[in-house]
Amino acid sequence: MALGLLYRLYEHRLFAGLDRDRLPSHLGIVLDGHRRHAREEGLSSYQESYREGMRRFEDFLAWADELGIPVVTAWLLSRENLARPVDELDPYFDVLVELFERLPGFSERHDMSIKVIGSLDLLPDHLVSAAKHAQEARPDGRMRLNIAMGYGGRQEIVDAAKDLVSDLVSSGVEASDLVAHIDAGSLAAHMYSADTPDPDLLIRTSGESRLSGFLLWQSAYSEFVFVDVNWPAFRRVDFLRALRDYVGRERRFGK
Repeated sequence: MALGLLYRLYEHRLFAGLDRDRLPSHLGIVLDGHRRHAREEGLSSYQESYREGMRRFEDFLAWADELGIPVVTAWLLSRENLARPVDELDPYFDVLVELFERLPGFSERHDMSIKVIGSLDLLPDHLVSAAKHAQEARPDGRMRLNIAMGYGGRQEIVDAAKDLVSDLVSSGVEASDLVAHIDAGSLAAHMYSADTPDPDLLIRTSGESRLSGFLLWQSAYSEFVFVDVNWPAFRRVDFLRALRDYVGRERRFGK
């Protein structure tokens, strides 16, 4: 009881001490550590951990909304994850479908729009259908949620390059003039979420100190925070600590 009270006081102090003017406008999050959490906690299945993680994801979005963070991009499933055995993937797909069934109601309460990004053609039909239904149900909102599934940062750049060249050809640009029309700005305009600013802060859980290609193009000048805790055990106090770290930094944008 006493320890819980101390944690609540500490959490309140962290929350009150954040400089709201320096909080990120766009926050990226890698939800890593579900299977490790299941093993460490002795859970009966990975699916149990996945369900805990998706409930925690909803908690996290509420915390971000509470702080007025306008854009969140969450990496729920990578292209590389899709190489795992079917008996590992199917339970996670089912949990993701459950999440997308809840999200329209959740996002309505938090005035949140939903966009799903990534190589959806690699995912099972029932998951894609659930994701698209949630996206169509919430096209607008004060807060923006991007959900990355079947996502790979290199593939996003490849897709952007293909889309840009296709658009240039369709608009009548000659092959000999294509190169002159390709630059950082034109390529950025064809990324999956070109309508959102580049992320200010990227957080990854589970103690892994790498991004594995998450928002590879957009994160050139982002700040990174790596948190030791596995995603299903990620707490509001962990989130507030990450934000405290971020607001205390001097951003240089490569200068």
